This record gives sequence, C-alpha cells and structure tokens, in this order.
Amino acid sequence: MTRVTSAASAAERPTDVELGWLSKGLKQPGGKLPLFDEWGQKINERTIRACIDHGWAEPWFTNPLKPDWLVCKLTDAGRRAIETKNH
Repeated sequence: MTRVTSAASAAERPTDVELGWLSKGLKQPGGKLPLFDEWGQKINERTIRACIDHGWAEPWFTNPLKPDWLVCKLTDAGRRAIETKNH
C-alpha cells in the first residue's frame, strides 16, 4: 500500500528510526541524507520510502554508478518534523 502525501500525513510524526535518519541531513550541505549508517550498513529502503511518502525527504539525483540507490535530501517538511519531535 502506498501512502499519499497530504496535509494530514504531513502532520504525522516520524518514528525514532526515521527521525534518526532525517536528523543526519541537518548538518550536511543541501540537507543530503546518508545512504549508510554509522556502522556502514545500508539504510533500510522502507525507512527512506516512508520518509519520501510523508514528504520529509525527496530524491535528489540518480547515481549513475548505482541507479538503484535512493540519494535523497531533507525537505522543509522534514526539518519541521524534526523540530516538532525535538520540542
């Protein structure tokens, strides 16, 4: 089942896992989100897709060497979700 981004879904809160991934984009140029965690493991695609579906992250560009990788960046809605969760 695919989620549809709407005003209602934008009001939802990220899970702790989603929040942890989104927070990594706060200190990166352009809000770039990591492909791998601090242990070198690939970020779960379900986490990435859920954040995209909610509008908290968006695909940034296609990696020509790894077209199956989702290179994403933090959106303004993602920044607000992080701020809301932290307050």
